[in-house]
Amino acid sequence: METSIVSKMPSRRKLIDIPDDVFRTLTVKAATMGLNLKNYIEQLLVREANEMDDADIYRYLVSTRPDGKVMLDAREKEDFEKWLESNRK
Repeated sequence: METSIVSKMPSRRKLIDIPDDVFRTLTVKAATMGLNLKNYIEQLLVREANEMDDADIYRYLVSTRPDGKVMLDAREKEDFEKWLESNRK
């Protein structure tokens, strides 16, 4: 039985609508990889998120959330870097 890679980390649920033809196509593709559709879609989304460039994400956040432009003091920066490092493991 395939274990979801997403189940090992905190997650959120999102209900999505998938057109019938896409559903069938992805179900077949998942089956050829030995996965169920849910796990296959989860893997696709995780891979897509991992491929995003941090600079692009930051640029988007700065343009849509002005509070992101506030500079951190040295302690906040150190805490944030520790948090980032702990979440990469």
